[in-house]
Amino acid sequence: MSPSDDHGYDGESARYGGDAGRYTGDAGRDDDEFGGSGQTRTRLPERDGDGYGSARRAGRTPSRSLVTVVGVVVLLIAAIAFANRGGGDSSSNNDTSNAKPAPTAASGTQPVDAKNAGIPSGFAHDRQGAESAAANYAVALGSAEMFSTDRRRAIVTAVYTPDAAAGRQADLDTAYSAEDFLTGIGLDRDGSAPDGQTFISRVIPVGTKVEKFSADSATVAVWNSSLFGLAGEGSKNPVTENWYTTTYELRWNGGDWKVADFDQKDGPVPTGRDQTASTADELTKAVEQYGGFTYAR
Repeated sequence: MSPSDDHGYDGESARYGGDAGRYTGDAGRDDDEFGGSGQTRTRLPERDGDGYGSARRAGRTPSRSLVTVVGVVVLLIAAIAFANRGGGDSSSNNDTSNAKPAPTAASGTQPVDAKNAGIPSGFAHDRQGAESAAANYAVALGSAEMFSTDRRRAIVTAVYTPDAAAGRQADLDTAYSAEDFLTGIGLDRDGSAPDGQTFISRVIPVGTKVEKFSADSATVAVWNSSLFGLAGEGSKNPVTENWYTTTYELRWNGGDWKVADFDQKDGPVPTGRDQTASTADELTKAVEQYGGFTYAR
């Protein structure tokens, strides 16, 4: 993703509409039960914990511009957070881009039971651990908490390598506090939702694929769906969904997988069904009542 200016707004400025949700992420919660292997295993945490996707967000208009708003944040963060990304040494990586999906039978591997800044941590030093880390980090980086200065800094410190975190914090602070960006997605200058509205930003990993793997690095693609927008009376940015794939460059650092870089592209996008959209109140209640997931292979 190559930005054309320091803030990654380039020709995508019109995309301030829906994909911003991709880069924010509710922090973790108490998770100790996961199912299945070879596919993403999930456990729904307690809602009153610090679970992913706790309710405090809402919608935008079901227009193309909203989908592009989400895309703008994605592009914005990807461009700024990793503007000067340093390519890792891939010569020792085992290219598995054509590998078949892992089997769905349970592996017997226990999921992580530790958290760092509320985000699952301590992933296994293997392919499954890298996939689980990438899926969980996608959720964290795609939640509304990224719009809170304190939570954003904690998330960045928890999921990025120390070098990447130290080099990008200031850029991310600038990106997420840009007035034209915030107003473009319907938020107030301080990043909060207008009175009577709820800002919704939640990422839902659909699947993961290891593209390269070695003892100290991994390239993992995560196929995601996201919800993004403002729900509530008078919202001009109703909650919409978007589909995209984020590819994470992970490094084994400090006994855990950490993000060193990432890239993102739209799709694959399924054909939508002819369903009646829920009301803003129904969406707000759904986010409040349904906790997010912690992911493991």
